[in-house]
Amino acid sequence: MAEYKTKVLIIGSGPAGYTAGIYAARAGLNPILVSGSQVGGQLTITTEIENFPGFPEPIGGLDLMQRMREQAQNVGVTIVDDLITEVDFSKAPYHCNSAGSNLFCGDTVIIATGASARWLGLDSEKKFLGFGVSGCATCDGFFYRNRDVAVVGGGNTAADEALYLTNFAKSVTLIHRRDSLRADKVMQQRLADNQKIKIEWDSVVDEVVGTENPLGVTGVVLKNVKTDSKKELKVDGLFIAIGHHPNTDLFKGILELDNDGYIKTKDNGCETNIQGIFAAGDVQNPNYRQAVVAAGSGCIAALEAEKYLSRQN
Repeated sequence: MAEYKTKVLIIGSGPAGYTAGIYAARAGLNPILVSGSQVGGQLTITTEIENFPGFPEPIGGLDLMQRMREQAQNVGVTIVDDLITEVDFSKAPYHCNSAGSNLFCGDTVIIATGASARWLGLDSEKKFLGFGVSGCATCDGFFYRNRDVAVVGGGNTAADEALYLTNFAKSVTLIHRRDSLRADKVMQQRLADNQKIKIEWDSVVDEVVGTENPLGVTGVVLKNVKTDSKKELKVDGLFIAIGHHPNTDLFKGILELDNDGYIKTKDNGCETNIQGIFAAGDVQNPNYRQAVVAAGSGCIAALEAEKYLSRQN
């Protein structure tokens, strides 16, 4: 077992984590970043990104995160590919144990563990993930200009995704397992008023179908939950909008969480209810889920950690 000690310990390796590391390193704080189970975070499963500043040509999510990792290392961030499994935030320095039997001790901790999209759990969904199956209309909607797409879900998130996609797509089919939506009345009226949107009621996606070479979605098989009948819906893209799960199980009963499990932070900042513990990115902000927003949040967390440490001296 190795023991690591640092002024700033960062848990998570998405845009928020890497950016926090870059700013903390440039402040001379010698941060240590523990990458977690998905090195680079959710962005690594996005095929092309066109809305991250500084890249006039599309860049792959995996490539972007690798560049962030290299930049963090170049400015002095120590990155350990391990998974934090237990935390003790009772007093500083804060102790964290890992799956690799390592002990990490930080005078401050920045949590950047992100949020994971909820998926349908189909093998065919996994097969076409990034090749026609997406969990983010804002990220990928542009690629479906004048094409037919479908959205799975019945809440406000699904309604938002469907309405956003009408800016690009020729048609949008909302697939919902019930005969009424959970979205609020205003959102339902907007869906009804939009001629590009139709709804498949009482239906679930039974299978995603597509081509092998090149790999791409051509449709989905829908199953009616009342009759068990099946039919194929021709679409070029499938967007899953059944919610996200913040990766905060590790912090339940330790940090203050909201009703959906996201870490509560002070207004316009990243400080949690425990002094010296900060949260950045999707783990504390369920509203945007954009890489550039997460990166900005990581910057804020590092600056706040630096100020906190300066007050302790």
